[in-house]
Amino acid sequence: MFQLDDRLLALRRQTREWAADFRELALPLDADPALIAEHVDLPGVRFMSTSMIPPEYGPPLVRIDGYHFAAMSALERVVLMEELAWGDAGVLLGSPGGSMSAVLMDILADAAQKEFYYSTLLARPTWTFFALTEAGGGSDPASMRSALSVGDGGGPALLNGTKRYIGNGARATLGVVFARVRPGPLGITAVLVDTADPGFHAEPIETIGLRGVQVSELRLNDVEIADDRILGRHLSPTRRGMWACVQTFDRLRPAVAAVAVGVARAAYEYVLAERLRPTKDERDRLDLIGRRIEGARQLVLYAGAAVDSHSGGRHLASAAKARACRLAEDVTFQACDFLGPGARFEHPLLDKLVRDARGVEFMEGTRTMQMLTLYQCLVSGKINRADPLGIGDRGE
Repeated sequence: MFQLDDRLLALRRQTREWAADFRELALPLDADPALIAEHVDLPGVRFMSTSMIPPEYGPPLVRIDGYHFAAMSALERVVLMEELAWGDAGVLLGSPGGSMSAVLMDILADAAQKEFYYSTLLARPTWTFFALTEAGGGSDPASMRSALSVGDGGGPALLNGTKRYIGNGARATLGVVFARVRPGPLGITAVLVDTADPGFHAEPIETIGLRGVQVSELRLNDVEIADDRILGRHLSPTRRGMWACVQTFDRLRPAVAAVAVGVARAAYEYVLAERLRPTKDERDRLDLIGRRIEGARQLVLYAGAAVDSHSGGRHLASAAKARACRLAEDVTFQACDFLGPGARFEHPLLDKLVRDARGVEFMEGTRTMQMLTLYQCLVSGKINRADPLGIGDRGE
């Protein structure tokens, strides 16, 4: 069993308090995603707005039981995201802050770009976006049609294209956009975009689940990109573009899996609170669900530890994401069975959990993509079949 140390246990206790605020906002935000702007002073939202910013850039120190936290480690993010997703995944993912783009900036940006980006986030609650996906091609780099071209006469580069299914895109101030500069696998680059620039347009997309995230479509029409907004210029071509994107996914995938565990746990505990006199068969089923949740949590924790130790745990992160998302869907649907045929009409929160569970499946790659990653790791010998979790290496 993976045991949390005193520091992470302190974080879990605090975030469970913050999660209660998220739960109160869950249904109102689902009905009106714009409400998040009125709740930026909630402690959990405040923490998310400055998390994942390296300490050297001066984020406020969040002190809990004598420990400081900035969600810079994967294990911190796993603990944080599970608890806050238990409160509400929509509030969590719809909160201001850097999230995916902050991690990408840490990997790809130069010193001046980091200073600009992180200081903007620290000045006030700021929403950001991470724009990779396109309609018809998803996140496949070979299918990317968005393009960055050098302007006539040596002027600024021009960004054109359409991005779809972008979280917080319509409410963001800053974001990262991936675009093609030339053919081939090394022909993709990332640029930092200010949404106030001429030619940038974003519209929310109506969704069934995770409505608080305000998933959006971005349309980019000759958006001028200054040279100092092109990311990774100081790095070799092999460490720009999609390489940096994959590194971002690998760092954050355990946290997304933790969101799914939080949604599953929320549905499970909702049934425990509402189903006061379960039958013996129902008690057995609930016991099995509880054990499945704990098993998925253990896998997610090991995946987070592998990311932090740089021990090549991509297969663990993919396994955790695939298992946790399947778990969230199974548990939310089973919760409806426990509460009867009218459960989704009579229990709006449970209905929301069912919808959100399906939404998490499409974050950071679907289950099919995770299984393909696992297969590639297996055939390439990157998985130790005798010790897939790497437990022996840590002596646990």
